Amino acid sequence: SLATMYVYKPMSGHNLMQAIARVNRVFRDKEGGLVVDYVGIASALKKAMNDYTVRDKKNYGDPDVGKAAYPKFQEKLEVCRDLFHGFDYTSFLAGNDLEKARMISGGVNFLLGKSVAERDLPDAEKTQTVYIKEALLLKQALSLCSSMVDAQTRFEAAYFETVRTMLVRLTTDGTGKKFTLPEVNERINELLKHSIKSEGVINLFSNVGTEFSLFDPKFLEEVANMKEKNLAVELLKKLISEQVSVYRKSNLVKSQKFSEIIQSTMNRYLNGMLTNEEVIQELLKLAREIADANAEGEKLGLTAEELAFYDALTKPRAIKDLYEHDELIAITKELTDLLRNNRTIDWQKKESARAGMRRLVRRLLKRHKYPPEGMEDAVQTVISQCEMWVDETAQKN
Repeated sequence: SLATMYVYKPMSGHNLMQAIARVNRVFRDKEGGLVVDYVGIASALKKAMNDYTVRDKKNYGDPDVGKAAYPKFQEKLEVCRDLFHGFDYTSFLAGNDLEKARMISGGVNFLLGKSVAERDLPDAEKTQTVYIKEALLLKQALSLCSSMVDAQTRFEAAYFETVRTMLVRLTTDGTGKKFTLPEVNERINELLKHSIKSEGVINLFSNVGTEFSLFDPKFLEEVANMKEKNLAVELLKKLISEQVSVYRKSNLVKSQKFSEIIQSTMNRYLNGMLTNEEVIQELLKLAREIADANAEGEKLGLTAEELAFYDALTKPRAIKDLYEHDELIAITKELTDLLRNNRTIDWQKKESARAGMRRLVRRLLKRHKYPPEGMEDAVQTVISQCEMWVDETAQKN
């Protein structure tokens, strides 16, 4: 992972090549290295490079950047241009900040739209997948020959990389990194700083807060009014998936419910049963349901843990009709305390301990006259929810 090497004494042959190889080794996000030459090793390096065998050149490529990286850059640039056929992004190259932002979101929207039209193709053959791969190769080639590329072309390559970055972040699942405005803007500015120093920082959706949030009604309204409908769909889908992944760690019933809804909605959309406008409205409705669910515990006077067990007990809709509201709240709190006080370390890994927990839950539900026909399902849901609990007290004991 050595990034920079300072050469202060003469080297040649194998020793020189080995030293260069150490600093130039590719590792994770490291695409190369920097050599600071204080003594003049250019001729020695050229001689050492000429000692490469024909086999080495065949395996590792021509060391001349002008003969290798630059043609590869030109090739990948043409590929990216071809993949954008049908979308005019020239306003990005000469427009103001607002036009640049629109071209980025418009480009993302354009490629997402192709994915919908290509829903029957294997993922590897979809335009979006191909673009992400080719744009990354373009970025890698540019990093090796940027000094040979004019400013206008670097600016165009930066556009392709920005669109790729947004696509990757939008289409990762809920367990991925959050998609925040400061990060996007920082990334864009970093990519374009050599080309637009005089034009300032681009701010995408500059009238939105610091992070896209399902719990911000103003943001949801902005999404509903976006012209880039494919982008709006993916943005909503990503945000909902992220929130579902949060519930998956804390609330079994809600995570299952919202997962099923989003899966069903997206399946209907991809099968052509919903238009862009219709799927956006469905996702906005689901987003509002999630926002309401997020505030439900506070309205009921329950903690997040208690709310999870409340949801487990009231999973059958008829349960709320059989009990008074206050009675359900009391049962939930009693159940939560019962489970908290009777769990031991690794109880979920011991069948005898699991059976004991099931008996406790079953006994409590019987005492409160929980319907027999829903008893076993309720017990199983409660135990499954309990397994998701992180009991710091039990761990300390």
